[in-house]
Amino acid sequence: MRAIIAFVLLGLGLIGCSSETPPSGNTSEASAAAEGPTYKTSIRWTSYGIPHVKADDWASLGYGFAYATATHAVCVIAKDVVMVNGELSQHFGPQEGNLDSDVFHKAVLDDTKIAEFDAAQSERSHLFSRGYVAGYNRYLADHSGALPASCNNAAWVRSINEMDVTRLSIGVGIRYGLGRFQQEIAGAAPATLPELDKAAAINTAWELPTGIGSNAVAVGSALSASGRGILLGNPHYPWHGSSRFHLIHTTIPGELDVMGTSLLTTSRVAIGFNQDIAWTHTVSTAMRFTLYELELNPDNPLEYRYEDTFRPIEARQVSVKLTNEDGDEVEEERTVYFTHYGPVIENARLPWNDKTAYALRDAVIDNYVTADTYDALNKATSTADVEAAISKQGVYWTNTIAADRHGNALYADISGTPNVDQALLEDCRVTVADLPGRLVVLDGARAACEWREDPRSKVPGALPAEEMPRMTRQDYVTNSNDSYWLSNPAAPLEGYSPIIGSERTARSLRTRAGLHLMSEMMADGKKIAPADVQYMLYNHRNYGAELLLDDVLQVCEDADEIAATCDVLSKWDRTMNVESRGGHVWREFWDKARNLDNLYAVPFDVNDPVNTPAGINLADDAVKQGVYDALLHAQTTLSDANIALDASLGDIQYAPRNGKNIPVPGGEGWAGMFSMIVTQLQPEKGYTPIIHGNSYIQVISWDESGKLQPAAMLTYSQSPEPDSPHYSDLTEIYADGGWINLPFSDAEIEADPNLRRVELTE
Repeated sequence: MRAIIAFVLLGLGLIGCSSETPPSGNTSEASAAAEGPTYKTSIRWTSYGIPHVKADDWASLGYGFAYATATHAVCVIAKDVVMVNGELSQHFGPQEGNLDSDVFHKAVLDDTKIAEFDAAQSERSHLFSRGYVAGYNRYLADHSGALPASCNNAAWVRSINEMDVTRLSIGVGIRYGLGRFQQEIAGAAPATLPELDKAAAINTAWELPTGIGSNAVAVGSALSASGRGILLGNPHYPWHGSSRFHLIHTTIPGELDVMGTSLLTTSRVAIGFNQDIAWTHTVSTAMRFTLYELELNPDNPLEYRYEDTFRPIEARQVSVKLTNEDGDEVEEERTVYFTHYGPVIENARLPWNDKTAYALRDAVIDNYVTADTYDALNKATSTADVEAAISKQGVYWTNTIAADRHGNALYADISGTPNVDQALLEDCRVTVADLPGRLVVLDGARAACEWREDPRSKVPGALPAEEMPRMTRQDYVTNSNDSYWLSNPAAPLEGYSPIIGSERTARSLRTRAGLHLMSEMMADGKKIAPADVQYMLYNHRNYGAELLLDDVLQVCEDADEIAATCDVLSKWDRTMNVESRGGHVWREFWDKARNLDNLYAVPFDVNDPVNTPAGINLADDAVKQGVYDALLHAQTTLSDANIALDASLGDIQYAPRNGKNIPVPGGEGWAGMFSMIVTQLQPEKGYTPIIHGNSYIQVISWDESGKLQPAAMLTYSQSPEPDSPHYSDLTEIYADGGWINLPFSDAEIEADPNLRRVELTE
């Protein structure tokens, strides 16, 4: 059926062509009209490029969702489709990890895995995905030859099918588990193969990339001025690539009405709100995988012991097309090895030799319930409904923090986590030298060391929701990527499996900054308003400096060599606002000083975890000298980079946008910041580009009558494309310390001064 197109443009300055406007099409298809459209959706665009997608059925909603998202991110989606199909090397060459990525995705996301995932989906989910495919393909057809410059007329941009959507969905799920070890999986090989072909030289980064995290605070009726809930959602996600957020509002009248953000290549609102509830996520400390040590058959390196027998290691062949240095397309055959636990993994610490190999079991790869989980979450009417929704177990790797208009505040870490308890760890854990302490390696030769199976769990081998931490309160809950333990200091959560996270241990400076800010707001007995929660983030205070800088400055006495550094730090206002001067000096200083032994004068006290450790241990001569050396290091580092010690932050920390440098406030969490921005010092330029940090920020509240009050900011703006009108508009507002009020009701949407309507049928 050919497309039937009708659209109406409303608002100022909207007559003429736009990248968000489909071109006119054939409206005289009598037979199509007689049959009625398969898809019918309305997209109302409001200021800053925010789409409000309305449809009467799930297929049409998926259609509009894809069309609206592609409007801002078609090139990002197209490249991720290439990636999850193992075709990067074909279009971009095998370098920069592309070949390993291709081998990994072809081996892991094979047709069997896709079929298993699809078979587990609901009819509603299938309808949505079918519509998503049609809507994305419609966007490509409507804008042929007129896509953003970064992918216009590129051979790698193609129409998609439902298998592509499934691969994208699974790919996001394993992004921070199995997907972090593509090179180690693609390069694993038996000891009998030449060393050149093996992955034994790889030094694996076991921890998540710096800056992948979030802050969240939910305030309940006991503290809020309105007696209703207030939620701060502040994920710290990448400013570039497919993990960027995109604002969107989706509605099926009488069934669904939810607004917030999705990731560019996902198809549900992942963080957001509806009329009754608001929720956000923070990356949790729970493990997403364990390793298994395999005892190999001495007569056959492709077999491993399991109880009294040997099991075969499956050699899965994949063929990858690649473009070589001469520009010719060739095929390369590769082998990826699998056990019943999962793929074999190899690196410098975990070699595959003639006696031992290692396999990785992922807690998310067999999780097929995410769509149903988020459909329930999007329709929740209370934090109790939120808890019930996430208990479906479709949240992959995050905590959930929520508030509702009834005044409840919820924290829960109900995420994809191996069902491994303390008893199993004590019985089965294997010690491997030079691995991080939290990394779990289990004995792969014993059935007793398999992850526990629990009939309450909807995901094989995963902890059931009932065994994971959560609390609902009327004062507040919070999380800043430490474990569940101190979600509210008045009621520590304890007694859970160590696979989820640590208890009774020191918290990060960022966690303590958030807790300190909350205690300040509660100290005078006043009730908390939404503006207070907004300021909690936008004051950009450096808690680390507030706690420790006075001690550091004592080292400056009679220290001529570092006098310039000491002068700047003594005058610094201890914030990372764009006009602040000295925060970057603290950043470079603390990056070195924080690793000193015996650094703190007051050690961590489990009975005072918010306020300890504290103070610099200047009584220790080695610490005092180390602090001096770190101050000198900061001075030298900035001097060598030709960055003035007294430069204002906005001049040296910025996001380049079409020839303009937009100042960006915030700083590193490890340096003591609650408002987090992760970047790297570039000589002659400063701290740019922005890598991770404050991304989608929402403060959702309700007034005394229960009326929704959604305020938000998308720090990097809606589109990653320089030729988009929404490449930097929100970034400019963020630089000025502003927020936007999100239009949610029909009246608010219709009143938007830049309203533009697109009606799509096919």
